[in-house]
Amino acid sequence: MYVHVNTYKLFDILYIMKRMIKSNELKKILKRLKTEIGEYKENKEISKRDFKDYEQKLWKRMHIAIQGFEYYVEKAIKQVQIPIGDSRGRTPILTLKQKTLLLLLKELIGKSNREMEFLCLVFGCLNGVYVSYKTIERLYSDDEVYYVLMELQKILLIKVNIQTTNISVCGDGTGYSLTISKHYASEAQKLKDKLKELQGQKKVKSNKKERKQLFVYHFTLMDIKSRMYVGQGTSKKSEKDAYNKAIKMALEFGIQIKDIRLDRYYSGQSTVKSLKEKFGNIQFFLIPKSNATIKGCRNWKQMLSNFVYNTKEYFTQYYQRNQSESGFSEDKRRISGKVAQKKIDRISCALDLRVIWHNLFWVGA
Repeated sequence: MYVHVNTYKLFDILYIMKRMIKSNELKKILKRLKTEIGEYKENKEISKRDFKDYEQKLWKRMHIAIQGFEYYVEKAIKQVQIPIGDSRGRTPILTLKQKTLLLLLKELIGKSNREMEFLCLVFGCLNGVYVSYKTIERLYSDDEVYYVLMELQKILLIKVNIQTTNISVCGDGTGYSLTISKHYASEAQKLKDKLKELQGQKKVKSNKKERKQLFVYHFTLMDIKSRMYVGQGTSKKSEKDAYNKAIKMALEFGIQIKDIRLDRYYSGQSTVKSLKEKFGNIQFFLIPKSNATIKGCRNWKQMLSNFVYNTKEYFTQYYQRNQSESGFSEDKRRISGKVAQKKIDRISCALDLRVIWHNLFWVGA
């Protein structure tokens, strides 16, 4: 009986069989992983920044962002399809454009609701906008503003042709403080130190209730070439929940991923299998955990084979994930590492505004 076999698929299978990874090879490199990483970082060439060129490009991006954000908001309002809701009640003080611009400006300059109310009062003679701090706070829960912000993100991604090409992506999570007195990085380190001290005990209490009240998790997916965010998620529960929301948003935006780099927390077979089902046959650059095995789907085995036989090149690809950490640092220095809102929908809106400003500052790169 004759069975037709796709020639390219046959060659692919033969190549995988030829480079089939063995368990002892994987265990061997995982044992000396720290040494391999240390040697890679020592031998890596660090290019020096041309500050004159950097300042010129930064000046250009800033001007494009500030001068063009009103145009993009107007374009988003024209294109967005807002569901018709209940029209009862008094007429809104602000138009949809004013609502969106007010929130974007408030988040950029980092003022509180009361301070923004005062600024509206000061400049009211110019723009005719007089609102209270309560009105400003309610804008974070305004459904119409949410639809405009989502459409605005799509427009910015289309502007740099992200939705029409297969992109290289990196992803990472961070935390934002919900209080003034506590900082996410320092408190997270204190929690890790406490867990290490109690590691020998049978039951370790990490005080999750307190953590949920103090911090919020934020996860973003970034296109490495353009440095623009293509998906984000916010959660009070866990970073994994924020990650799932970011993946869902990227799918809704129609993002096509060529290869992806994620933190070691996500370097499991379940992550590879899930992303393959959602985005198709993509390439993975993950650092396997110490207990990783060669059993798994085809993409998992391909990743491990690349990790074992081309370790230095693999690290070069994987450590492009540092772009995500650089992006978080940029966002927090530009605006803040804290969020003043308390309700999760308003917290999510505040961080969405910061994502939009990040993309606005890179759309002209």
